[in-house]
Amino acid sequence: MRILLAEDDPVIADGLTRALRRSGYAVDHVQSGSEADSAASAQQYDLLILDLGLPRMSGHEVLKRLRARTAGVNAKSPVLILTAMDRIEDRVRGLDLGADDYLTKPFELAELEARVRALIRRGFAGAPTLIQNGPLAYDSTGRTAYLAEVPLELSARELGLLEILLQRCGRLVSKDQLVQHLCEWGEEVSNNAIEVYVHRLRKKLEPQVSIATVRGLGYCLEKAAPQSGMH
Repeated sequence: MRILLAEDDPVIADGLTRALRRSGYAVDHVQSGSEADSAASAQQYDLLILDLGLPRMSGHEVLKRLRARTAGVNAKSPVLILTAMDRIEDRVRGLDLGADDYLTKPFELAELEARVRALIRRGFAGAPTLIQNGPLAYDSTGRTAYLAEVPLELSARELGLLEILLQRCGRLVSKDQLVQHLCEWGEEVSNNAIEVYVHRLRKKLEPQVSIATVRGLGYCLEKAAPQSGMH
């Protein structure tokens, strides 16, 4: 999952970027409203975290322009406003412009991460916190995966890959889509690297769960027969 963080405070930005990356998210950080506007018009994101008091363009204006681009890549992407502006008028304006949630500074990191998880689920049409595909289960709250009720040891990149495939279970996901959702700016990730990540994940899932390769097109996590819930 890929996040755009628009925050001009370097201490907050560094702390958030580190925490979100530890949780397996790819994070692109910008420091101004104009940079946020440019990034959001060019790159698909699963979530935007937007400070309101940005230089060179306010967060309100970034949000207004984002929602005005009805056919844009992020026109419907969830937006979390993160700001020191705690007046009720600021909250109402941000929500009316199309924000999905609002968190004021100072904040607890655990609460922000919980809101991030909830908004990303909402972006996938309200996907449940526990996603199951046969013996495979993924808990998006704890960001942990289980196979036949046994926890899977997955790297951050493998976990992100699994989450994307599970959200689109039974549907084809292209290599380009995987790169867009998994990788940050400046990361040189080739199609061969994506193949390696898929190969590693496949080895940990098969034979109970299969990832099909469609030559020249991408990958599909095959739907399994329904299983009873985890104990």
